Amino acid sequence: MNGTLAALRRLEWERYAALGALVLLSVASALLSPYFLQWQNLLNIVRQVSYTGIIALGMTFVIVSGGIDLSVGSMAALVGSLALLALNAGVEAGFPQGTAVAAAVACAVLTGLACGLANGLLVTKGRIAPFIVTLGTMALFRSLSLYMANAGEFRSESSLFGELGSSAPLGVPLPALILLALAAALSFVFSRTRYGRYTRAVGSNARVARYSAIDVDATRLAAYTLTGVMVGVSAVLIAMRFNSVGSSTLGVNYELDAIAAVIIGGTTMSGGRGTVWGTVIGAITLGVINNMLNMVGISPYLQGTVKGLVIIGAVFIQRQRQ
Repeated sequence: MNGTLAALRRLEWERYAALGALVLLSVASALLSPYFLQWQNLLNIVRQVSYTGIIALGMTFVIVSGGIDLSVGSMAALVGSLALLALNAGVEAGFPQGTAVAAAVACAVLTGLACGLANGLLVTKGRIAPFIVTLGTMALFRSLSLYMANAGEFRSESSLFGELGSSAPLGVPLPALILLALAAALSFVFSRTRYGRYTRAVGSNARVARYSAIDVDATRLAAYTLTGVMVGVSAVLIAMRFNSVGSSTLGVNYELDAIAAVIIGGTTMSGGRGTVWGTVIGAITLGVINNMLNMVGISPYLQGTVKGLVIIGAVFIQRQRQ
């Protein structure tokens, strides 16, 4: 009985640990800088974390299923480049701007889906370790985007495209609203559907899941494909914000931010456990850390050091719990 109560208390603590850490960081940031709680600053934090947060939603499914995806940053550069090519082709062909923008969004989502599907097929059908597959496609996707732009950038020829990127319905940046909508939908899938249960089962023990008549390959393939779709959504939102895509700069270190958000949110690197809303909290926590470092005058070049230490610390804590 005592062991059961202790386990329940541990689960409750793990469930709210990420939220508690975010609250403590926010209080510390407010004490360190009077500008932290200003509405515009909070909106900027939410906007900045939305792009990697959307990618992290898909990464949650990949990591919970026992995989990893290092290619998401390079994939975003490739997807964004193709989206702007589709947009400009539509504008030059004389299509209405709304139609051209819709074509760009469709191109981004479908290209992301195709890239994620390719990763998933190499992992499941090719029987290659996820780390090796996505390390290879990380180089491949970046190389293709650099080649298409000649290491330069693509600029949008549609004024509507840029206007959408800076829009804020109900006073909230559009990327943040999309992040919340996707998180709500994927949280339902993760916790309330058969696929979500299968994902956790595969990550916990793939062999047992296979003996339980779960299609392990299909489950993992769907996780990588979903991540590709999330990259497509994020890439087109980034392209809207800047009205351009830099082939050498877009998506740099996004894989680090996405993985960090997932881990900080409570998902175990060994797979089997995690939450979608925990990932959202993890993404916001990273945004608060970056914002706090900027406000106290810490060099932006040290932010990667902080993220690396956070990832190592989170994994170490998970190991100690296990």
